[in-house]
This record gives sequence, structure tokens and C-alpha cells, in this order.
Amino acid sequence: MNLFSEFLQVIREAVHAAAAGQGVAAPVDFAKVTAEPPRDSAHGDISTNAAMVLNKQFGKPPRAVAEAIATELRRHADIAAVEIAGPGFINLRLQAAVWPRLLAAVLAEASAYGQSKLGGGAKANVEYVSANPTGPLHVGHVRGAVFGDALAQLLTESGYDVTREYYINDAGAQVDVLSRSAYLRYREALGEAITEIPAGLYPGDYLKPVGKALAAEHGRALLDMPEEDWLPVVRTTSMRMMMDMIRDDLAALNIKQEVFFSEKSLHESGEVAETIAELRAAGHVYQGSLPPPKGEVPEDWEDREQTLFRATDFGDDIDRPLLKSDGSFTYFASDVAYSRNKIRRGYKELIYVLGADHGGYVKRLEAVAAALAGKGAVDVIVRLCQLVKLYRAGEPVRMSKRAGEFVTLRDVVDEVGPDVVRFMMLFRKNEAPLDFDFAKVTEQSKDNPVFYVQYAHARTCSVLRTATEEGIAPGKVDFSLLTDEAELGLIRRLAEYPRLVEAAAQAHEPHRVAFYLFDLAGDFHSLWNKGKDSPQLRFILRDDVDITTTRLAFLRAIRYVLANGLRILGVRPAEEM
Repeated sequence: MNLFSEFLQVIREAVHAAAAGQGVAAPVDFAKVTAEPPRDSAHGDISTNAAMVLNKQFGKPPRAVAEAIATELRRHADIAAVEIAGPGFINLRLQAAVWPRLLAAVLAEASAYGQSKLGGGAKANVEYVSANPTGPLHVGHVRGAVFGDALAQLLTESGYDVTREYYINDAGAQVDVLSRSAYLRYREALGEAITEIPAGLYPGDYLKPVGKALAAEHGRALLDMPEEDWLPVVRTTSMRMMMDMIRDDLAALNIKQEVFFSEKSLHESGEVAETIAELRAAGHVYQGSLPPPKGEVPEDWEDREQTLFRATDFGDDIDRPLLKSDGSFTYFASDVAYSRNKIRRGYKELIYVLGADHGGYVKRLEAVAAALAGKGAVDVIVRLCQLVKLYRAGEPVRMSKRAGEFVTLRDVVDEVGPDVVRFMMLFRKNEAPLDFDFAKVTEQSKDNPVFYVQYAHARTCSVLRTATEEGIAPGKVDFSLLTDEAELGLIRRLAEYPRLVEAAAQAHEPHRVAFYLFDLAGDFHSLWNKGKDSPQLRFILRDDVDITTTRLAFLRAIRYVLANGLRILGVRPAEEM
């Protein structure tokens, strides 16, 4: 049950009736009409902007349109009062009978409460993490990994057909650097003393197991081969072990992606060349020169003719090179072929979760999709995740010994657990910098959001366990008995959840769910504390079976919504703490 969607339909019907009553052609464009909670709950239960966005179709001032719509709304059985505010907002106060129906719907829908068919089954590809497979994931990857995974779940629960995907950058020069670094560790595993890692190679200890694996499989055979012979062998083993490590690191965060797509496969299958040929045939590729870069021109910049994609025809700032001076493909050419591959797989939404330093990719990815599929045929959504800074009681955290240069994802997860990491990475908008303090995220207080929300769920479970242990038998549930303002406020908060999930999905902002859960937990803890001062508000009243049974059912509804929201975030709902 989505209370706000239901009353949006009621508002639309009232608009049609008001238009007919005034001889106005029935408005058909409701795209900007909303039904949402008022900013101040004192103003009512639902507010709509219908009069202000439709006044031109009525040909009258917004308040006059509001009066006409309000007259129709007052006829509805579930609406107790209608008020007009400001320039033409219409505020609705609902009948008391609406709230018991709402709670009954939450209990009936249970774990499905908040799910919707908003996406209509549209295929969406969410690509996230996609780190170069040259070492363990570091803390810089954590936020994008959690954000992408939560966004994928949010879209799934909103009716999209979602694929979680990782793009393996296994065709670039960095893979050869990895292989040479692993070969050094192979020599070390055979007994050679490695005192210092040469400049340009990866220094972390994480490559020692690769070296040992190569030694166990090949003995000293690779030492007698020229580089062109041992490099492919070492590359294969290194890539396999690095991707296994990355999958394990993601699994520690409860992340499992369905597709790991190889960049190298695009070249081996000829898709990169095919894509460029297709764009050339469509007139989107030409031979030409680019203007010099803005600002100080690099010494190695050359004014030379290149093979260029007409990205500016599709909204990009500059045209993009597809071939290097030596005739090999640019990284961008691989990106173009990868986009074509996704489009051919039938995706209507291509979602990329990237680091903040990839802001320049937004327009080029949009341009590529427009050229390949036609403008507007495919939605390209890019979400950038800002940096995470690690602290311990206010002091910056030092580098990881295992990685050599950075703090790994696994370091963070192993210390505080995946639930804490996931919730805290989502408790701030992805575009805002995030400070992660190990001391603060593990303290048990209301200042720690993940504890605050988990504790709310654990408290509901505790009361329900107590009821079972004391043998309190199920009785008649009568939600009309819930009349205290704290109880009614909590019910209104539960009513907001389905709308919140849809809005978060449309905006591609899973942090909204985390914010909502924090507010819901706050409402619940307030009611709990109120029961300490007013015993009649406690959940178990042993001398009043009806109110006890009703409040236990109310608790189950609260527990469902907390658990459903945590499921989107990928956080385990704690049953005891």
C-alpha cells in the first residue's frame, strides 16, 4: 500500500471534477503534481501542489484553482479536512480510520511493503567498483562499492530488472606492470633476495602469494624464458588471483556482482574495431586535429591528425580520440565498445558509479550512448562518490602494511564489520566528502546512526520475544486504540516508506533510505522513552489484553519497515544487542 500514490489518484480525480465543473478542458499533464507529507506535520497529513502547477490550464490564479479542487476533495470519505495555504498549496488531513488500514496493509505485505512496479521491468545495468585488477581494493573503493550495491537493490525493489556489473580493466599497460611485479615475487619465492622493489612496480606484500603460486606450478622454468614468453603466463595467473582477491574483498562487504566483464574480451572479439566502423559508417567518426588543451600546453602535445569521435555533436565539450599515434586503440575506444555491448544486451538504463575524479566522464558517456542508440533511447546516469577519510578518535589512520601504499577495504571491514561500513557509507550523500572515524562508528549511542537504527530493530525483537516467553496469547487487534500523538506520528512515518523508496529510486539516491531509517528509529525510541514516564503507553500491559495485542502487532509493523529498509542498504537487522 502506497498511501501517497493512492491519494495522488484521489487528487487527480478531484482536479478532473473541478475542471468539468468550471467548463475547463480536462488537464492531462500531471507529471509535476505531487502528493507528499507537509514539511510541518501541523499542516496536515498530505500536501499537494496541484493548483499551482495546473493553474495555466484552468486559466485562473492558483488560489482560485485550489478552492475549486478543495471543494471536490472535501467530498471524499477518507478526508477529514482540506486547507489552502500560501500561494495555493492544498493540505489534507485524513480521517482516523485511514491509519488502521495502513497498519493492516504493512502487516499483510510484510517484507514486500515498500516494493513497487515503478520500473516496469526495465533493464538497468549498474556498473560499480571496476577497480584496476592490480591489487586489493582500498578504502577509496569502499564507498562506490556500497553505494552501487545499495542502488542496485533499491532499483530492484522498485521494479527494475537490474544487473550488477564489474568492468575488468585487463587490457591496459597496468596489467603488464602487475605481471612484472608478480614475476619479481616469483623470483623471491624461489629464494632470491629482493631488497628493494624497483620504481614503477607494485610494492605490496599481496603479490607474495602470487609469486609462491607461480613457483609451485612452474618451478624454475620461467627463469629460463625470455620476457615475451613468461609474461603471458604470469599475467594469466596474476589476473586470476587478483580477481579472486577482489571478489573475496567484495564478499566481505556482502557484495556479489553477477557479471564480471573483461575489457580484453572486447579487443579479442573484434568489438572495438566493429564499434568504430559502425560509428564511422554513421558519420560520427572523422580524421582531424584537436585544439590544444586549455591552460598550459604540455611539452609533448602534438598538433596531429587523429581518428576522432564527434562527441560534440552529442553534447560533449570536445571530440574524443579513438586511436593512438601508434595505431592502437585508446582507452576511450574500449569504453565506446563497452557501451555498445551493454546497449545490445537490452539495457535501458546505463548507470555508472565512479570516483569523484571521473567527473569528466559524464558528458562523454552520454554522448556515446546517444550516438550508438539515438538520443533519448537509453538513459545514462553517472553517480560520483567523493573521497572517504579515515580517522581513529580524530587522528588520521595510517597506511596498510599489507598493501604498502593505502588502507585496504578488508582492513576497514575486518575491524568494524560490514554492517557498520555499509550503513555509514550511505549515511551521507554520495557527492559529499565523508569522514569515517573508527571510534565513533562503533560507539553505542544515539550519535552513532547505525547503532541507533540497529538498536531500534533489536528492541522490537526483544519485546516480541518477551511476549512469547510470557505466553501472551494472540488476541483481537484494534489499531484504532493507538491514539497517542507519538503512536500516530510513528504510523505516519511508516506510511511514508513506500513513497520514500520510489523517490529514492527515481533520484538514484540510496542515502535517502538511510536518512529515513534514522528518523523512523528516532520516532520509535521516543515512543519507547515516553512509555517509561507514562506506563499506559508501554507495549505490554498485562492487565489489558486488547491494547497489548494491538501494540505487539504495531511492533511487528515497525520491525518490518526497519528490516525492509536495512535490506536495501545491505545491512543485517540485528535481533539483539
